[in-house]
Amino acid sequence: MRNIGARRLPLAPKDNPFYIGASSKDGGRSRRRSAIRRNCSARADRDRAELAPSLNTLDFDKKPEETRVVVAMSGGVDSSVVAGLLKQQGYDVLGITLQLYDHGAAVHRAGSCCAGQDIDDARRVCETLGIPHYVLDYEKRFRETVINPFAESYVAGETPIPCVSCNQTVKFADLLATAKELGADALATGHYIRSGPNPSPENPGRRALFRPADADRDQSYFLFATTQEQIDYLRFPLGGLPKAETRRLAEEMGLVVAKKADSQDICFVPQGKYSDVITKLKPNAALAGEIVHLDGRVLGTHEGILHFTIGQRRGIGIATGEPLYVVFLDARSRRVIVGPKEALETHRVYLRDVNWLGDETLAEAASGKGFACYAKVRSTRAPAPAVLHVDATGTYVDLTVGEAGIAPGQACALYSAPGDNARVFGGGFIERSEREPSAEACLKALLASPVAA
Repeated sequence: MRNIGARRLPLAPKDNPFYIGASSKDGGRSRRRSAIRRNCSARADRDRAELAPSLNTLDFDKKPEETRVVVAMSGGVDSSVVAGLLKQQGYDVLGITLQLYDHGAAVHRAGSCCAGQDIDDARRVCETLGIPHYVLDYEKRFRETVINPFAESYVAGETPIPCVSCNQTVKFADLLATAKELGADALATGHYIRSGPNPSPENPGRRALFRPADADRDQSYFLFATTQEQIDYLRFPLGGLPKAETRRLAEEMGLVVAKKADSQDICFVPQGKYSDVITKLKPNAALAGEIVHLDGRVLGTHEGILHFTIGQRRGIGIATGEPLYVVFLDARSRRVIVGPKEALETHRVYLRDVNWLGDETLAEAASGKGFACYAKVRSTRAPAPAVLHVDATGTYVDLTVGEAGIAPGQACALYSAPGDNARVFGGGFIERSEREPSAEACLKALLASPVAA
């Protein structure tokens, strides 16, 4: 903006924004006055816009160099690029890596995170970017809040999602608190999800979550449990970028992790063998039991329900001449219950530990006829039409199009729409599901029947 009262060189007519030309004809004076008024009005609008507070790229009303940001650095390409982008934009950036576990083979396994090699990679990235780097030992906390509950859930016949627990506790609770103690204005991560001002006028000053631009990298399913207070403090700079662009930026920045493999969903499970981890943590969990058909026939035996998952077909260990699938894991009686594929079809799921991010209360939004929305019961699926209900029986979601093989312990994330602009309304963990009526009746009868000692 030009300072009108300051001394400056005169502008040539063609360069002067106030120059409107001369007129010797009658009426020219009136036209000039109108043009001057228009130009003055436009100039005033520009002055007001320039004098008004402007937000930086993280939506803070201050200069980037006055904004401190802690970046959660796992040692992978995504969080490294986040740190690099914020540094380039002039923010006061601190990198923090959490040492979460030391699992021998996992330390050097491609796709692991937050262990030996990854910590070293994060350190090297911070050296390249010229930002401070700190390592915090959270192994005990991670074991207590993520690994042990994962093992207990698996033994109970569920299919847990430890990444959600990690975000709930270690990353978005403990690390967030640490960032605040360091005087940071925000905690930034490399998750592919977007956040921005809440579009509802009923919630001024609050932020909301939205699906990312790159649907193939959408991590909103794993972030459904993020609370409103956490959302207001968190920032996700990669939400508008495709993964290919992230890697290109890493190459451009000269980061050592530019071609590093992406981390896996369950970082602490060496070679992806869940049963090995469960057996190590709970040596007595692998108890033998029966493999039972939905119709009550005993088809064989197994060496522990921890070796099975809902929807599994291969490796069940029985041959009947018909394709059979794992329909239910009865942890109480150690039975693996199998049946035909149609017995997996599910149209209703009951939720526990619901995190609601809508503008109304959950009861207001979902009572009566329910809340029309879209739901994901698997991270790789697109949101599908659903209706959320709250009544005396609990909180449940009716899936317009049924899903096969839904297991307790999985998540159900809720959205406003199916596309990449969809707002995230939160969600919950699946406590139980209801199958096709005849299969549900058979299962209930089987579970109510006595089990031979």
